[in-house]
Amino acid sequence: MQNKFAAIIFIILISSPFFSASGQKMINSPYARFNLGTLEPAGSFRSRAMGGTGTAIRDNSTLYYTNPASFSSIDTNSFVFDFGINYGINTLSDGSEKYSSDDVNFDHMLLGLPLAKGWGAGFGITSFSNGYYSIASKVGRNDSGYNPVTGEYAENHSGKGGISRLFAGTGVKMLRYFSAGVNVNILFGSIRRSNQFIFTDYFNSYNNDLTEKLELNGINFDYGLQAELPFKNNYFLIAGASLGQGMNYRSRYEVLSYRYNYYGLNDTINWSADSSKTFIPGTLSLGLSFGKKNKFTAAVDYVMTKWSESNLHGSRGYLADARSLSFGVEYIPEKYSNFSLFRRMEYRMGAHLDDNYLIINGEQLKEAGITAGIGIPMRRSLSKANIYFDFTKRSGKGGIMHTENIFTIGASLNLYDPYWFLKRKYD
Repeated sequence: MQNKFAAIIFIILISSPFFSASGQKMINSPYARFNLGTLEPAGSFRSRAMGGTGTAIRDNSTLYYTNPASFSSIDTNSFVFDFGINYGINTLSDGSEKYSSDDVNFDHMLLGLPLAKGWGAGFGITSFSNGYYSIASKVGRNDSGYNPVTGEYAENHSGKGGISRLFAGTGVKMLRYFSAGVNVNILFGSIRRSNQFIFTDYFNSYNNDLTEKLELNGINFDYGLQAELPFKNNYFLIAGASLGQGMNYRSRYEVLSYRYNYYGLNDTINWSADSSKTFIPGTLSLGLSFGKKNKFTAAVDYVMTKWSESNLHGSRGYLADARSLSFGVEYIPEKYSNFSLFRRMEYRMGAHLDDNYLIINGEQLKEAGITAGIGIPMRRSLSKANIYFDFTKRSGKGGIMHTENIFTIGASLNLYDPYWFLKRKYD
């Protein structure tokens, strides 16, 4: 127990640089210019390897925080800790040119513990959105877009920052087959965006510089339900639902624009600030899973968020309702095999189809992805290392928007001790 506690403290200490950059994944996506940036997927790596399912899954060694009702499955004397980082590669293509960027970043830290029999609690921090991007272009005399009236010019567009999510929740088993839970979520963070237009041909021309800053913070609640129907021979069927509460968040939106020439003379400076609240809608998740305990699980989830009802600063006309349909399976050949590591390993795969919350020129961004993963058990322990892979294609119809191919590898350490809170008589 002391060794595992020391390992957790060590992980927290070495991850402090990741916490300072949470929500700031340095992967270049021009779609991060809009709304709250690119929304990060939710769930542990075990969940994401199964396509992102988890609304109707219960497991005593994994924290399925997207539905707090699952916290009631935590064993009475157990302890769950999960820490994950990911590596992502994003390749942009407009049909003629390609550009790639990559980054390693903190993903999540999760903690689960029992409060009583059939009553558990979960805590964690995850990334909610990422606002990083960097776009630059130059138009010279020999370029097709050159105009002698404006002359040569350069454009620079960049963004940084993001929104993080801190949560604490509890789930309790009610009656025999039903569980209910609630999460308290704190969203916080800021996004900065800069747009520069620099005219290089004429010294008397005025360059343009516009910066935006959005700060947001507030609290909302998620409510979850699960109904588990057990069958003979350890087979089960679980139905789950969770509903996030739409809330008005405290926010501040600042815009600073000014014009200046080659000699450093300012022509016009405009500054404005808006402290009106920002409404972020809640999310509805419905799920169903079927399987055999310690053998296999098959799951399907449907998730919807009515982002069109939001009033994000500077995002008028760019918000659409987001929908996601995900599928996943997990198979364990022989969970307690004494002879083969490969038979004890957990094998996962899945897929997801998504309507992104971004709409440009009347076209909604679409996503489709496939996932896979493995759970590698540690020696003489019920803990494991989870590895997951996700390949997602993000694009729009009609050639209006460019295509992004996103490949993500995630690795997490899942510490599970079924006897953490059991008092031992001997050392």
